[in-house]
Amino acid sequence: MRIALALATACAALMTPAVVPAQSSAGQASTPAPAAFSLPALPYAADALEPAIDAQTMTIHHGKHHHAYVDALNKAVAADPALAGQSLEQLVAGAGALPAVVRNNAGGHWNHSFFWQSMIPPAQSGGPSPELAAAINAKFGSLDAFKVAFKAAGTGRFGSGWVWLIVGGDGQLAITSTPNQDNPLMDVAETKGTPILGNDVWEHAYYLQYQNRRADYLDGWWQVVNWKAVSDRFAAATTRR
Repeated sequence: MRIALALATACAALMTPAVVPAQSSAGQASTPAPAAFSLPALPYAADALEPAIDAQTMTIHHGKHHHAYVDALNKAVAADPALAGQSLEQLVAGAGALPAVVRNNAGGHWNHSFFWQSMIPPAQSGGPSPELAAAINAKFGSLDAFKVAFKAAGTGRFGSGWVWLIVGGDGQLAITSTPNQDNPLMDVAETKGTPILGNDVWEHAYYLQYQNRRADYLDGWWQVVNWKAVSDRFAAATTRR
């Protein structure tokens, strides 16, 4: 129930319908029908995260990569009557029983929407709430030690994927990583939990600026972490227990 509620909260902003053409029975264009999912706008300008992430990377990452996940997901859902009316949260939660095209693109849509909201211009980054800071200290020893462990998980992810800070089923913080576009909310996740922070370690997230230096990207990324959003997610995840 806790994970389902987390999905519902995180996905609420993702459900604004886009418009795609519908066809009448005679093959003529008729009233446009809403697509199931749409690309959310960035919550800041494309250059707002510099110098940690450059404007060109943000523009391509959001407008090309994320947009492609949304388009492919809408196409896959429209082609499968069994998926009609299912929310993004339902698709993500039941990813293990879905075709790869749906699992990958639903995950890509959810993960990226979460990722944009996890960042903020450097001057507004702030720090963890007292409650989250205490939980980080209790679990990892210090905020710096947590960052070291998070970086190790990110650099240790072979190939493409994500690194996450989650609240696990036991209510404790944990660091985990997932391959491709999987996430800890999926039934297929090796370590399940409620994500409160996540970083994209696909090469398209950093290659224009950092080339192959994923470790440097992970170090620079802390400048733009939206600690208020992370703290709010932590509070919501722990309050629901």
